[in-house]
Formats: sequence, structure tokens, C-alpha cells
Amino acid sequence: MAGTLDEAKIIDYFRNKSVLITGATGFLGKIMVEKILRVQPDVKRIYLPVRAADAAAARRRVETEVVGKELFGVLRERHGAGFDAFVADKVVGLAGDVMREGFGVDPATLRDLRLADELNVIVNGAATTNFYERYDVALDVNVVGVRHMCDFARRCPNLEVLMHVSTAYVAGEKQGLVPERPFKDGETLRDDGTQLDIDAELRLARDLRKQMEADDEVGPKAQRKAMKDLGLTRARHFGWPNTYVFTKSMGEMMLAQMMRGGDVPVVIVRPSIITSVQNDPLPGWIEGTRTIDAILIGYAKQSLSCFLADLDLTMDVMPGDMVVNAMMAATVAHASSTRSSEPEKKPPPQQQHPHSVPPSPTVYHVSSSLRHPAPYAVLYRTGMRYFEEHPRVGPDGRTVRTRKVRFLGSIAAFHLFMVLKYRVPLELLRLLSILCCGLFGLAALYHDLARKYRFVMQLVDLYGPFSLFKGCFDDVNLNKLRITMADGDHADTAGGLFNFDPKTVDWDDYFFKVHIPGVMKYVLK
Repeated sequence: MAGTLDEAKIIDYFRNKSVLITGATGFLGKIMVEKILRVQPDVKRIYLPVRAADAAAARRRVETEVVGKELFGVLRERHGAGFDAFVADKVVGLAGDVMREGFGVDPATLRDLRLADELNVIVNGAATTNFYERYDVALDVNVVGVRHMCDFARRCPNLEVLMHVSTAYVAGEKQGLVPERPFKDGETLRDDGTQLDIDAELRLARDLRKQMEADDEVGPKAQRKAMKDLGLTRARHFGWPNTYVFTKSMGEMMLAQMMRGGDVPVVIVRPSIITSVQNDPLPGWIEGTRTIDAILIGYAKQSLSCFLADLDLTMDVMPGDMVVNAMMAATVAHASSTRSSEPEKKPPPQQQHPHSVPPSPTVYHVSSSLRHPAPYAVLYRTGMRYFEEHPRVGPDGRTVRTRKVRFLGSIAAFHLFMVLKYRVPLELLRLLSILCCGLFGLAALYHDLARKYRFVMQLVDLYGPFSLFKGCFDDVNLNKLRITMADGDHADTAGGLFNFDPKTVDWDDYFFKVHIPGVMKYVLK
């Protein structure tokens, strides 16, 4: 890792560099594209593989789903009438599919662009984040996609760093301090010595899909459910709570296996819960719904009477711009060109073992639970305060009264609450429907309410381990990176351009003035 970093060094690194970012249509991807373009307009190219039929369709997706967003307002204002020309010169949308070899980009296009020869940085942010995703789809994106990305990276002679975005919750339901370390090959979260074989999992999903496709009696809906259930079953067999974190863990293992023995530095970034932009370029900007935002949205719509959460537990959150700041700092710190400019002490030849194992990927927990924890109580009190001072108006034009929400701190307590409040009345409705021979629409009402009840209980089953997580993410590596920033000549960790120190955030102030208004504006709309 480079000796010291400061804003000038990070900015200068991206000058004349070619960067490829997968997952750029996602929340983090957009923030990173905007940040690079804003702080270093002399970046050579930013390549964005997106799922599209051809180059024209890829360009339209980038224009509408990336640079056309309000997040790029500061950049658009800075360049004025020249914004579109600037973006056209710097940002290249590539029609492809990350689940396929070479990002699914047409080989002729790759040759014409000389992409493999030109690339200096690859940031792999593509992922499916659905907790209950089809197993075959989750494997294709989160595991096979990583394999193809590594295959391509190994053909890039000028590649200086490879960054993979994972999630801190690959830790599953671990309690206590979760270390910043890569997975070992075949490692699982079980304590009984069970080993994980990634190729066997890929075959399992592939064989089931072929079997169901060959069976005329298994329709698309049944196929989807079977694949979803398979993912959840396999995840829990190996100790992970859902398909998303299970396949992200396998993706990390695949990355380490594929890049082992190479010269390119590999970095794994594991963010915790990513929340709205705290500072620049647009405070409060957010896309998509995080687990914690379900509380705010449900409350705003007055459709939430209870929620599974322990107000004393820590909700490990990091604003999106801070996550990207850490990613950019880590990119520069590990890039081979940066490191080669630093004097490096090497052990004398007699001390070097001829069969020494190459260094593993460096893991960064971009998290706040250890350095500056925020309990769920912060979200609750700032939410109550926000809605009392900014009451919602109902469809009838009347002010919606602020009501308190019941928080249940365990799965067992939540199940008991749901049985007494909903399941018992539901069974009474079923009996009444039977007595009335299904008249008065009672049968249809029962089936509709029963379906909703099952849906809620499934959500609790999926998200419960997440919302009741009792671990704490160690950030020793991130802290070392933070120290290199603090030692820089021009670093200002309290409010600098690349600040990623959660201690600089007043959580009550952030949620009340930035995040909750952002969710109301950009998510609830």
C-alpha cells in the first residue's frame, strides 16, 4: 500500500486513466462515476458495461439511468452547454452482460477499443442483491460473473488494481467482532467442518434447471419457486441466512482463486448498510430501498404498526458518498503504479521462501459499528421527530396523525405478536367462511389476507437475521487507510473531498436533516 495519501494524490491518480465499472446503473456505481468525472475531468475513459441489445441502446441506458440522474446536477452545471459532449468523450457504454465472457461485449468492439490493453482499473460492482433470488440467477451474476471478470482482468497487461464490491454481511449471523479477512477456499459458516464446493453448486443449479425445463408439467412459476427455494436451502445448509450473502461469499472465494499468483493487487470492499449521500454532490440522494428505510416508508404510509428490530442494537450504516470515497482511496493506495513509486523494502533473497503463498486480497469493512455506532433508536427518534414536524397529508387532504410503532426485538416475539393479532382472527374468518359456504366474498377475503400474512412471515424469515444482527465489523484495514489520509499534507478527514470517517457524522443530524428527507423525496416520491 502507498505510504501516504491526500486529496491531490487521489485526484492525480485518475488523470489519463481508463476505468471500467460494472454495476454502474446501481446506486454506488452512479456515485462513483459522478465523483471521478467531477474531481478528475482529465480521466481518459470510464467504460460502463450495461445490459443492452447494441451500442445505441447501451448509450441510451447510460444517458437515462446514469448521467441523466439528478445526482449529476453539479457536474452538469459546471460544464453547462458542453456537458453532453464532455460525457460523450469520457463515458463509454458497452452493450453486454456481466454474466458472459468478456462482459458479454462483442469481441469486435473489444478489439476496436483495445479495451484489454487500455484498462488500468476495474471496479466490479455488479450484483443481484435480492435475498430470495433464483439460485441459478444469483450464481450467474454473483459468482460466474466474477469468474468472467477475472478471466478478462488477467488479459489486461496495464491493469493496476482490481476492486470487487461485496457486502459486510457475508459474515452471516456471526456475533462479536467480525475480522477483515478474505474467505478460505471452501470455507463455510458452520463449525462442523462442512466444505463448500463452488463447482458442485453450479452443477446443482444447472442440473435442476435442465430437469425442470425438460418436464412439461413444471411451468415457469413453479420453476421460479423451486430455484428460489433451492438457493435458500443451500445457503442455510452452509450457514448463511439468505441466497444473496451466500452467493456474494462464493464470489469472493472465486475472486481469490482466480487472481491467486497474479501481479495485480486485488481489493475487496465490504460496505455495511449503504444510506443516502451525506455531503457531495447532492445530500440526501438515494435510490432503492434499504431494510432500515422500510421502517420509514411503512411509517410514512401509515401501513406499519410493528417492526422487527431491537432499538438497542446497532444499525451499521455508511452514507453512499463515504463508501465511494473509501473505494477511491483504496484504489489509489493499492494500484501498482502508486506502489512502484514508493520505496519498498524487500527481504533479502535468503529470507524469501521459494514456495511462499502470494498475498490474499485486502479486505476493507466500510462500516461504522466499531468506530461510531448508531443504534436503531436513532432512526426511531429522528423519524418520530421528522414526521411530527413534517406531517404527511393523506389522499383526503387531511394531516396524517403521527402514531408510535411497536418494535419487537426477537423473531419469537414477532411470531407471537403476529399470531395473536392476525393469525387467530384469520382462522376465525376461515371458519366463518366455511359456515357461510363461501358467501359474501368471505372465502376470497380469507385467501387474500392469508396470502399477505404468509408474505409478511416470509419477509421476517429472510430479513430477520439482518435486522437483528449482533456482530460488529472490525475496520483495522480501513483505519490504516484512514491514517494514511490523516498523515497526508493536505488531508482533511473531517470534511475533505474523500472523507470516509463515520466519526465526522452526527447520526441524529444526518438522519433528521439528510437521510429521512432524502427517502421521502427520492424513494417515496
